[in-house]
Amino acid sequence: MAKTKPGKKDLDSYTIKGTNKVVRPGDCVLMRPSDSDKPPYVARVEKIEADHRNNVKVRVRWYYRPEESIGGRRQFHGAKELFLSDHFDVQSAHTIEGKCIVHSFKNYTKLENVGAEDYFCRFEYKAATGGFTPDRVAVYCKCEMPYNPDDLMVQCEGCKDWFHPSCMGMTIEEAKKLEHFLCSDCSSDDDAKRSLNSFPVSPSVEAKVEPKRRKR
Repeated sequence: MAKTKPGKKDLDSYTIKGTNKVVRPGDCVLMRPSDSDKPPYVARVEKIEADHRNNVKVRVRWYYRPEESIGGRRQFHGAKELFLSDHFDVQSAHTIEGKCIVHSFKNYTKLENVGAEDYFCRFEYKAATGGFTPDRVAVYCKCEMPYNPDDLMVQCEGCKDWFHPSCMGMTIEEAKKLEHFLCSDCSSDDDAKRSLNSFPVSPSVEAKVEPKRRKR
């Protein structure tokens, strides 16, 4: 942690103006953008300090939205997806509008209800180069795209891979009514001995059989 400059003192917490919400180092916050037409910025508070006039500043590490990254938003990016960047900044605490939660990807997919304050992060992002960590993730379906938690997917009972209904020539409504599903590759095989257990409707860490994973 950076040393506090002379005349400044570290604070354990800060109460958001006009609320009873308390922010502490490590919390994720929503910060007022300079352009009121844009959504609030999301940042992780690294440090809170006050000067001799009691002006409170926060050192933050910014999260980027996909559309703010060099590569832009892609098909597999979720609506609530953020990238933890290597971009640090110091801002007035008065620009903090509220608190939020940035979940791990695994925990986000377990949420029964996604609230306005819920986001998720599965990549770290280098702002200068546009590079991501990790640079490879599991891909699914015949389109070979990473999993977007906003999109319905169905699991093949044969190969255990996951597929987008649209890639299989189905509508979402048709997919929801399915009792069993075999992908085009598996349905051409002899499936007489295949298990006909019901399947979950999205990739889940709770699935008894892990989906087939490929690296791209």
